[in-house]
Amino acid sequence: MTEHVLVVGSGRDLPGRVRATAPGTRTSVICRLDYLSRLRERAEHSRVIAVRHDASDAEWVALAAAAHAVDPFTRIATFGERDQDRCAEIGQALGLRTHTPRTVALVHDKTAMRARLRATGVDPTPSTAVSGLPALRAFVQENGLPCVLKPARGSASVGVAVIRTGSEEELAAAYHRAGGHFDGVSGTEVLVEGFHEGPQFSVEAFSEGGEHQVVALTRKYSDPVHFVELGHVVPAELSPALQDTCRHLVEQLLSALGVESGATHTELVLTAVGPRVIETHLRMGGDEIPTLVLTATGIDLSEYVVRQTVGESVLPDLRKALSVAPVPRRSAAVWFAAPPVSGVLTAVEGADPARLTPDTDEVRLLAEPGAVCAGLESSDSRLALARTHGPNAEEALATARTALAGLVFHIRTGPATEEAV
Repeated sequence: MTEHVLVVGSGRDLPGRVRATAPGTRTSVICRLDYLSRLRERAEHSRVIAVRHDASDAEWVALAAAAHAVDPFTRIATFGERDQDRCAEIGQALGLRTHTPRTVALVHDKTAMRARLRATGVDPTPSTAVSGLPALRAFVQENGLPCVLKPARGSASVGVAVIRTGSEEELAAAYHRAGGHFDGVSGTEVLVEGFHEGPQFSVEAFSEGGEHQVVALTRKYSDPVHFVELGHVVPAELSPALQDTCRHLVEQLLSALGVESGATHTELVLTAVGPRVIETHLRMGGDEIPTLVLTATGIDLSEYVVRQTVGESVLPDLRKALSVAPVPRRSAAVWFAAPPVSGVLTAVEGADPARLTPDTDEVRLLAEPGAVCAGLESSDSRLALARTHGPNAEEALATARTALAGLVFHIRTGPATEEAV
């Protein structure tokens, strides 16, 4: 049967890879109007349906159903986080298999996710939604410090704040940051939860038919103030026993949330009493993590996502590939340059590709001259990345940091001052 896949969102290069999986495979796209510029190979799609970002779910479903009536879709997929809820609603309405609306709601709404994990015994972390400082004070009094505030539906570390002292000033500032007065999170509900101390990890997994397979464990490094991620290395150097504990926790979490298929990215903290969940996502990890996994293990997560999208059963192949992955595995790392001062970026020196060492796979600028640097407020604040590999995590990370140290950022910090930092 010739496949016709409805892609919800832009999907970067993945729709093209979907079409290439088998002769005759077609794609159509439904996405937000402001995503049109992100679509690649637009003329290769059978159709593109653009919808206002604030259109109702019913409108998204109706437009998809109208196209389905004249040129039926056989599959539906979304490859990013935005509009996964719309994908779930369309899939349910058209009888196309994808994540259920309930699963997407549990994953996207951190308040609901925490409640579900407590109810199923997966993770006991206390949490609640708060709508004002009195409710926040009550949570602190009942559960103690430290605690963390975050937008209940935020991403990219936007709006996250930790409360350590419980002073009125700290409570007010944290609530202000997380509660809808920060770029990208206006009007969102605020979640407060117990804060876990310890090294941070992510678990890259793949599911099929409700079975879950962990592909890689990633060690991650975050800014201690705003928790913006600064670096990652694959594989995480953990004992076999701890690796098994993290795998088991993630498998329990995915089952508790009803995840049936696809790639997932789950963030953990390794506390003194074992791993605890930060959050999970119904997608591959960001920050070059799939590329790090490929470099370190030879496993191309995107390939399995694409093949599953067109109906292939891929879990047996994935498990076979993992069993024959190269040993010893090499480590792969990425590190990001944070803005050293606030101001306007005017120039960057040292980004010549000729400077790359054999262990440096890529150095990429993430900001162009004219960009406003306002501190490390979110993942979008970062200025550059270096992606590297090495015989172990320590050497791969050191190479990445060294590669970034060769960059010089010129930032205008005053009306008449330009300084190299």
